[in-house]
Amino acid sequence: MSRQADPEALIRYVIASLVDHPDSVNIATRESDSSVTFEIALHPDDIGKVIGRQGRIIKALRTLARASAGQTQGHVDVEVVG
Repeated sequence: MSRQADPEALIRYVIASLVDHPDSVNIATRESDSSVTFEIALHPDDIGKVIGRQGRIIKALRTLARASAGQTQGHVDVEVVG
């Protein structure tokens, strides 16, 4: 019994919970042969909230995204592009 997790939906849910402007969150997906990169565009006031002190929140978000992708999607990365 296995369930497929959607890393993009998880990222969107967590970020929408953190920011003051959830309507301005845009996630673009860039795929290559063995990796997927989620590029997050945010309202300028919300960038610090997603990165967190010393990058702790974005590191945790990357860990969640990699865990939700499992072995099916290869390497998963999350980037904040502004």
